[in-house]
Amino acid sequence: MNKNAPQIKNLNQVAFKYFNGVDLFAIEGMSHSTILSIMSEIGPDGFKKFNSSKQFTSWLRLAPNNRISGGKVLSNKIPKGSNRLKIALRQTANAIGNLKDTHLSDFFRRVAYRKGRQSAVSATARKLAVIIWTMITKKMQYIPPTDYLFLDQKRKLKMVNRIRKNIAKFELKPEELGIVTN
Repeated sequence: MNKNAPQIKNLNQVAFKYFNGVDLFAIEGMSHSTILSIMSEIGPDGFKKFNSSKQFTSWLRLAPNNRISGGKVLSNKIPKGSNRLKIALRQTANAIGNLKDTHLSDFFRRVAYRKGRQSAVSATARKLAVIIWTMITKKMQYIPPTDYLFLDQKRKLKMVNRIRKNIAKFELKPEELGIVTN
């Protein structure tokens, strides 16, 4: 245990009760200091002030400030400004970047490969904020996605579903389609 870590015994249980049965420690990379920052800066009732996760990330200054004129993107940088919760989420995102084989660390590496580590830290911090907002407002547990469908797999899935709907719509039989069944 870190010598600078808070000396609260069973912080996991305290946080679980504080957030009404939501276990934020289930998110990989979450530390005691991040949980304490969430507890002290916003609390469980503070999340209800935001109607969507977009509003929450915008308040944290983690959402890009998209300035569009005439359909052309003029700027999409993250606005300046900071608060303790944003700093804590960015530190957690940076720590996630050092993890191996987790859902969030894979996301971090994909963004870092394309845009650099600083952008990956910001993007992962925003993703963390969305996950936390969803967990607390909807009383959901964190279940990391295991399988990703890539773009060509999504297209194939849509095409197969469309063909199945058409077969059902026209009440076609496998013999009429030339499909041999054993």
